[in-house]
Amino acid sequence: MNSIPNRQVICETLLELAKTDRDIMVLASDSRGSAAMAPFANAYPEQFVEVGIAEQNIVGMSAGLAHSGKKPFVTSPACFLSMRSIEQIKVDVAYSNTNVKLIGISGGVSYGALGMSHHSVQDIAVARAIPGLVVMMPADRHETKKMTEALVRYDGGAYVRIGRNPVEDVYPSDDYPFEIGKAVTMREGTDVTIIATGETVRVALDAADRLAGDSISTRVLNMHTIKPLDKEVIVKAARETGRIITVEEHSIYGGLGAAVAEVVVQHHPVPVNIVGIPDEPAIAGKTSEVFRHYGISAAHLQELAHQLMHKQRAST
Repeated sequence: MNSIPNRQVICETLLELAKTDRDIMVLASDSRGSAAMAPFANAYPEQFVEVGIAEQNIVGMSAGLAHSGKKPFVTSPACFLSMRSIEQIKVDVAYSNTNVKLIGISGGVSYGALGMSHHSVQDIAVARAIPGLVVMMPADRHETKKMTEALVRYDGGAYVRIGRNPVEDVYPSDDYPFEIGKAVTMREGTDVTIIATGETVRVALDAADRLAGDSISTRVLNMHTIKPLDKEVIVKAARETGRIITVEEHSIYGGLGAAVAEVVVQHHPVPVNIVGIPDEPAIAGKTSEVFRHYGISAAHLQELAHQLMHKQRAST
């Protein structure tokens, strides 16, 4: 089991890239510890800015640094970064077209026991509605490394949400092609497609394994970039499998599921089942407990796939 959290991978990757790129900067909102950025601060004190608990200021400062030719990475808890500073993200980053990378740490229900005030399950919906802002969620440590490298090369604003704890690997290594805006087909299948993002990719793969035992061929797509969305791969999945399930650590409103449904209904309508957090304050508890409570599990996805297939067969 992997013991390296994605936040540590971002730090390690930026540390390596900063050796040859002195324009890379990291800003923290009293979060160098929770963002695992202390090693970067120690190695490159002149490229690190501690802003304190001032999320609106940190976004404005990063935009100013970007206008000066720097490549700022903002590291702050997702629940605060995506809500308290949303106006600055909209105006100073997106509208002003600045090269700012916003890293929302401890996202989703990572802060579990602290409840709704610290959960960030509306952030993707808000971020993807802002013109010009890339929205991403890596599936594991290997993809986090590839994503960080791509973000350093990418000239523009982006919001990335990562969890707090280590997650099980879905890739054997980082030796695979990665492109912003292009989904990764993790498993081929012909009967049903499961589209996942972030930590739920592991859940989707486990569900595919279960369904294989039921002789159901399941395609699994890792939609690491929610905006710009890979519409082509979604339409292809709709045409070839006829059934889609989406799963995400986010509200069922406005996130991955909604984005996929918008594409499907316009280009190739098929049944779409959206799995996520319903319209209620998410329960407090460990991530695994919250996932299980809301059916973000391999067993529940397996059951939904059976239901979709049964309904479609019954209607023909």
